[in-house]
Amino acid sequence: MSRSFRARPAPARRPTLKLPALAAALLLGVLAGSAQAADYPITPGQRSTAQQVAQAGVPLSELAPNAPDSYTVKRGDTLWAISRIFLRSPWRWPELWGMNLQQIRNPHLIYPGQVLYLDKSNGRATLRLARPVEPATEKLSPRVREESLENSAIASVPMHLIGPFLNEAVVFDSNQLNVAPRVVATQEGRVLASRGESVYVRGDMDAARDWQLFRQPKPLIDPATGETLGFEARYVGSAELVRKGEVRSGADGKPEIVPSTVTITQLREEAAVGDRLAPLPPRDYEAFAPHSPATPLAGQIIAVYGDGLNAGQNQIVSLNRGARDGLERGHVLALWHKGGRKIDTTSSDKAVLVLPDERQCLLFVFRVFDRVSYALILQVQDPVTQGDKFTQP
Repeated sequence: MSRSFRARPAPARRPTLKLPALAAALLLGVLAGSAQAADYPITPGQRSTAQQVAQAGVPLSELAPNAPDSYTVKRGDTLWAISRIFLRSPWRWPELWGMNLQQIRNPHLIYPGQVLYLDKSNGRATLRLARPVEPATEKLSPRVREESLENSAIASVPMHLIGPFLNEAVVFDSNQLNVAPRVVATQEGRVLASRGESVYVRGDMDAARDWQLFRQPKPLIDPATGETLGFEARYVGSAELVRKGEVRSGADGKPEIVPSTVTITQLREEAAVGDRLAPLPPRDYEAFAPHSPATPLAGQIIAVYGDGLNAGQNQIVSLNRGARDGLERGHVLALWHKGGRKIDTTSSDKAVLVLPDERQCLLFVFRVFDRVSYALILQVQDPVTQGDKFTQP
């Protein structure tokens, strides 16, 4: 998805964004009525919340304790971070947007350099946007110009953390990679293949030119039911088809199999004989923004992505809920650490105490399959492990 943005009066031309504004659904000043900006998705619930709040503003009790009177958006900011500056709950961005619908009609575009002012008069909070400095008139001629991306719209969450997983974290409904094309040999009989090297593949390669390489998939087991929810394939890298294989007649008249040749273009770990291939899907640039589930939702952590037993902040976990359970991309969830059992050593009866579950962090859901989802761990306190429970925040 590509978007370009032009204000009134027209500023210096911005480059077309290959990465979209990713629902930096917080504040847009300049040119709220742009037809291009209106194309970004805003759910009816988000718009309804904003319209309700816009009538009177937000109660001061809903503001963050140290909410500043003003804030200048900086390069590297995210919707999540800016929401935390003004509100107690970062995922409640529609309310922040609703503070000033007159200026912020579309919340999906916010740029470094914009100044946000917090008005706390009459016991309610509204957010105002300073008018940008109008640039000097510039006469343009038809020539190539280079321009920094510093003023590109900011993302909703730290995209450098989840970006690689938007296509690499893959769940298959069945163990279909068992019949997928496979690496059968490497150059000069090497054990492992590196980037830029070629490997030889046996199987049907007609489906695509660009491929992903995966190691043997592992089943994702629901901690609650023991049901297999899908198969998580361990991402190895990507490759490009150079030459298709063929079956030809040998010197003795018997058929000979010539495997396809692919070149390794990108790797997370070195490729090996036995790795399986799947067509590389289009890059996932669909916009999303943090929001709370509209209905009660609960589940458990299936596993930590990769080989870890425990996970910390900014790591990825798989969840035993997916699209069929109402989970959506952008959902924010609360993660709970299960309370243990203790013996009351202060009493002669040595009673068994069942400690309550404790809320320990937030999860941001960024990829959703039918029965499984992936989420980024935010604001963690204790290690996250398999079986930990999550709910709506």
